[in-house]
Amino acid sequence: MALEGTTKRVTKRRVRTRANLLDAAFAVFAAKGFGRVSIEEVCEAAGYSRGAFYSNFDSLDELFFALYQQRADLIADQVSGALALDGPDLDVPAAVDRVTEVLLLDRDWLLVKTDFLVHAAREPAVAQTLLEHRERLRRAVAERLARAQGHTALPAVLGDLDGAAHAVVAAYDGVTTQLLLDRDLERARTWLGQLLTALLTDGSTAVSRGTTPGPPAERQAGTDGRCGSREARPNNTTA
Repeated sequence: MALEGTTKRVTKRRVRTRANLLDAAFAVFAAKGFGRVSIEEVCEAAGYSRGAFYSNFDSLDELFFALYQQRADLIADQVSGALALDGPDLDVPAAVDRVTEVLLLDRDWLLVKTDFLVHAAREPAVAQTLLEHRERLRRAVAERLARAQGHTALPAVLGDLDGAAHAVVAAYDGVTTQLLLDRDLERARTWLGQLLTALLTDGSTAVSRGTTPGPPAERQAGTDGRCGSREARPNNTTA
């Protein structure tokens, strides 16, 4: 019994150590970029020794992958949940609002995600895992659209449900690239909402966040001509 209790305490402590290392790594990766971070810097940020690091991860690559997978899985779950809140009939504007709130996370996450994309482009095995995650996102969208068949019609130009799901993820990719550059979260949400509504309807459905159509770069935020003068507001989503 005493040995069993000790084992449980060690297991809980190791889980907590791993979680703290992942949280610290997230902050360091977002601030400096994956290629510029050392194991020592992650350990220092987390308050642990190299021994604690190596008891949880074999390398910085493994930690980076675990971090990405943790956050990416949470996003996929959130998207599935956001799309499951309607009945059989899909309320496109309401669903778009919920999905954009989930997908457009804080800028730090987008920086880490972009770093992982560049890393994966050079590592075929990592690229395969990233493709699997993107497929999971597309599947979540396609499954929800499938449940709405017979109630909500999709534009014929998208072909089928899989085509519609690919279009949704592609729209997200484009808008988040702009968000990384101009840091205007509200404008990015509006633009993504417009894109998704146009993709999933005939384009005539109003977007609840509605503003003048057009990509963020084409609408000026003020008289100084800069795009995205507002800082992104904090978001309580953790992924």
